[in-house]
Amino acid sequence: MTEQQQATAANPDTHDDAPERPLTLAVLRQLVRSDWRGLPGTTLVVLARDAEGNGYSPFATYDHSRYAPIDDDDYVGDVYPLPEELKKSRELRELYSDGIPESAVPALVLYPLG
Repeated sequence: MTEQQQATAANPDTHDDAPERPLTLAVLRQLVRSDWRGLPGTTLVVLARDAEGNGYSPFATYDHSRYAPIDDDDYVGDVYPLPEELKKSRELRELYSDGIPESAVPALVLYPLG
């Protein structure tokens, strides 16, 4: 699937009946290049606390990590350090001595301000 197809599939305005699914970096890039291109640079980026919109906070920082769902049918999971971070940090290797799930995939993790 191309970035344009992914962005179209992820955009609720184009598919009202389509189920929600995780957004990839390719789709985010497409949204920034096309759908959000005209927004002013001062537009605040805000993250919802949960899918129901129970609280909001401005986007503050990010991290490149790995993500693995806690349950195969659930979109709630944990983040884990990248292999190169584990190599460099004895503390991280000790913290994750039980290993990292094989299902962990590279992820851009966005953190709210509050």
